[in-house]
Amino acid sequence: MISEVGDGMNHNAREESLRMVQAAPIGADAVSDEELRPQGLDEFIGQPQLKAQMKLFLDAARKRGVAPDHILLAGPPGLGKTTLAMIVAHELESAIRVTSGPAIAHAGDLASILSSLEEGEVLFIDEIHRLPRPAEELLYIAMEDFRVDVVVGKGPGASSIPLTLPRFTVVGATTREGMLPAPLRARFGFTAHLDFYPRSEMQRLIQRSSAVLGLPVDDDAADQLARRSRGTPRIANRLLRRVRDWAVVHDLPRVDAQAVIESLDLYQIDTEGLDRLDMAVLEAICRNFNGGPVGLNNLAAMVGEESETVETVCEPYLVREGFLIRTPKGRVATRKAWQHLGILPPDDVNVLF
Repeated sequence: MISEVGDGMNHNAREESLRMVQAAPIGADAVSDEELRPQGLDEFIGQPQLKAQMKLFLDAARKRGVAPDHILLAGPPGLGKTTLAMIVAHELESAIRVTSGPAIAHAGDLASILSSLEEGEVLFIDEIHRLPRPAEELLYIAMEDFRVDVVVGKGPGASSIPLTLPRFTVVGATTREGMLPAPLRARFGFTAHLDFYPRSEMQRLIQRSSAVLGLPVDDDAADQLARRSRGTPRIANRLLRRVRDWAVVHDLPRVDAQAVIESLDLYQIDTEGLDRLDMAVLEAICRNFNGGPVGLNNLAAMVGEESETVETVCEPYLVREGFLIRTPKGRVATRKAWQHLGILPPDDVNVLF
């Protein structure tokens, strides 16, 4: 059984520009991803080392007949942290309670959730790094001692009554592990770090998702989708649904590579997974600033976006894939960026890498 608490789950997505290749959920993504989500560890594709660790961890808890230690899932958005939390509950045959850091405004909100948990239940806290400090302190005690202190009365006559909690498992998910205070990190018995997917695993994931959607996709089409998915399952599934739209409108019995290319060209997503904003950033650096260095504010003004959007939504992928580097003097385009744009750098420009 899954129950949700609070409405802050898509807070970050509302703050960002809505881009098909962003990893945070947008619109109805959370709903549409539900049908593609694997139910058990055996169905989960990718992260082989993490899967082996988690299988051992959960099997041991099951054989001992106790709730497992608390679990922290860390990594960039879109890699499967929520899916793994659901899988933990499924593997343990337990109910799961779902909430998020932004949805818990006061320690009392968290105390109400904790006091209603049942034996062996899983409490999934998304964006756990965004819990308010009083709620964090309450969670420390609950995770370690399985109790909460309930305050009765007000003013000088108020008293604190400890309430014993049943054994439960907290599964926390964070995209910013460094923002978690050390005392909270120390309460987790198992920390799982999710990595971006290699192309071969992305192809397997796309083939699985296409089968769930009832959309025949050939190997070349899966490869084209994998190339554009930035190593992120959520993006792969989002692009696959847009390709499905193309196939439905054009009455295609199956999806081939050409259908993927034509449909994603319509959405301005190229073979490297770069979209309109990514290309605008690279074009601005190369054409307007001779490859850089250029300051973030000047770059953002040139592409007509907020500085924060360029820095947090666009740059991470460009840096990770070697199109861009950050230097003390500003952003600099690499040789790969010039080549991708099909532009020859001026003779007086010293191109990096």
